[in-house]
Amino acid sequence: MLTILSASKHFSFPLEDPVLKFLVILVIILFAPILLNKIKVPHLIGLIIAGAVIGPNGFNILPRDSSVVVIGTTGLLFIMFLAGLEIDLTEFKKNKWKSLGFGMFTFSIPLFFGILSGYYILGYSILVAVLFASLFSSHTLISYPLVSKLGISKNRAVNITVGGTMITDVLALMVLAVCVGMAQGEVTTTFWIRLGISILIFGSVVLFGFPIIARWFFKNVSDKVSHFIFVMVMIYLAALFAELAGIEAIIGAFLAGLALNKLIPHTSGLMNRIDFVGNAIFIPFFLISVGMIIDFNAFIKDFETIKVALIMTILGIGAKYLAAMATKKTFRLTDDEGNLMFGLSSASAAATLAAVMVGYNVIIGETENGEPIRLLNESVLNGSILLILVSCTVSSFVSQKSAKNIAEEENENSLSEGNDEEEKLMLAINYPETVEPMTNLALVTKSRKNTDQVYALNIINEEQDESSEKNAEKLLKTATEIAAAADLKLNVLKRHDSDIVNGINNEIKEHKITDLIIGVDNKKGFSSAFMYNLYNGYLNSESTNVLVYHSVQPVSTVEVYHALIPDNAHKESGFFKALLTIWNISRNSGAKIIFYAEENTLKMLENIQKKATVDAVFIPLSNWNELPEIANKMKTDEALILIMAKRGMKSYRPEMRHVPLYLDRNFKDKNYLLVYPAMVGKQEDSYGLHTRSFNNPDDFAEIGKLIGNIFR
Repeated sequence: MLTILSASKHFSFPLEDPVLKFLVILVIILFAPILLNKIKVPHLIGLIIAGAVIGPNGFNILPRDSSVVVIGTTGLLFIMFLAGLEIDLTEFKKNKWKSLGFGMFTFSIPLFFGILSGYYILGYSILVAVLFASLFSSHTLISYPLVSKLGISKNRAVNITVGGTMITDVLALMVLAVCVGMAQGEVTTTFWIRLGISILIFGSVVLFGFPIIARWFFKNVSDKVSHFIFVMVMIYLAALFAELAGIEAIIGAFLAGLALNKLIPHTSGLMNRIDFVGNAIFIPFFLISVGMIIDFNAFIKDFETIKVALIMTILGIGAKYLAAMATKKTFRLTDDEGNLMFGLSSASAAATLAAVMVGYNVIIGETENGEPIRLLNESVLNGSILLILVSCTVSSFVSQKSAKNIAEEENENSLSEGNDEEEKLMLAINYPETVEPMTNLALVTKSRKNTDQVYALNIINEEQDESSEKNAEKLLKTATEIAAAADLKLNVLKRHDSDIVNGINNEIKEHKITDLIIGVDNKKGFSSAFMYNLYNGYLNSESTNVLVYHSVQPVSTVEVYHALIPDNAHKESGFFKALLTIWNISRNSGAKIIFYAEENTLKMLENIQKKATVDAVFIPLSNWNELPEIANKMKTDEALILIMAKRGMKSYRPEMRHVPLYLDRNFKDKNYLLVYPAMVGKQEDSYGLHTRSFNNPDDFAEIGKLIGNIFR
């Protein structure tokens, strides 16, 4: 009998058992995408509707208690953090005025129409009308996960919208703070000084302090689980600092993403873990928690609620559409880009809900009957719920459609204008200390489309005590685990051979490898045996680019690369693939690159940068002997990249013979990468550059366009 009573209590509604509560939510998260994808409905809508059905205003299956709110809040912070983390900072700087323009459009247009409707149609006082209008001015990037999943998070429309979101949300929340302060009589000169100083201190701590802390942590702590927990701490710490500064927590999470942007490569295992956990657990929880707020009964209580709800919904969505179209016309964006901006910015959720709850809880007086007079009444509260539901639905559908169109167009351009050569990378793994650095280098140098053409090879030569079956298994397992964490399928190769160099070269021929990565052991450096194998072995594979890598710190913690390009390097058939390697390092790690080359090469690089943006500086290089002078200027957390050449190549310089010895003596405490371009091949023809002259400035624009398509 007790068992039956216990069971009935176990399954009574609303559910109180934590296991059952979590199980119900997980089942919704699991099946919502599966079922809704079949009818081509964004699963975000399904999660919101599911939250409304199971929530306290629906069938009351689950309460919207503190556990749901905490995990849901984490999901909201994750959305904003990912937006800051995935944004292309170089492109963001390039489009900063567009972001500012969009931010002002998407803030001022809804604010203007909101004030008019609140004051003239709903009869609010001017103070309440301004606060009412600020509800439409902010928006939440609720559809950002859809866009990110389609791989267009670096598109300029997304960058502009994300930047504009920060601007409009800060302004809207500032309006909220001022209106509430004025209603309570707290807006004084002291109020403005305190708010300005606190925001300045908060922004400085997050944007300048967090990167210093994070770089130290990633350099000194190798545990991968600790890396993820550290990121979570940074998100919540930034959110807390934002609240202490007097602004909303979501701004703190976004700035935390910007602060860690260059320290978490987009192709790294850590980025994959953050993205996975956020999209699998936290963000769906947030959407379900938003749905739990929705009360459909509120819309049939009285005509005033319906009237306010309709005005809020029409104005909120309509004004955001006008702002997106105004931005599209002003900056000459495409139709799909304009629609994507509207889709991303049309959803009202977190900031709107926070503002309306603050306004609802502010009591400015009492009626004759003793009932409280609220700054924002119950009709506005209920109207904001309809606005959230409708705007999130519109946002999901519009964002999904326009993002798919942009993704398809980018793929078509890449296929039609890119090169047909298949990229195949091989890691020649020998020393345990070099396995992780080499694998991480491969993750930032490979093209985005290369998900299964990376090889790890260990040559077993037990007679010379070079390796063993057991040692090979251990090294290759480590590389495989690192690659798998970043969703890269690593092809493992073991080969028994009496000659290591011949074994590697035979595997290169068999698998048609385009890029070979070799690690320099920190203890041995460029030993005579290593140099002999390099110049008389690895470089004999003339169709393969050879990368010699020395690492003393994680690739994600390098701030600046100094890249030296010798004269005539562009005449080598493998130069453009070598250049792509350098470009990818900057794009995927966010590091700045300082290029040193002769004038014509620099002009070509500048034109390439216009099509494939990276954070780069171009400095003329008159003599290869300037290497020591450049090395002396290098600071902590900076690395060196040298495009090298073998004797007989057009870009070969006699001084290159002394580079290994110089690096051994002066660069034991710094990262460096030597890139030896392939000597023969059809790269120039396949890229369509054989008819172009690098000595003719008129051809630079077209060369830049062609190379830009390769780097897409």
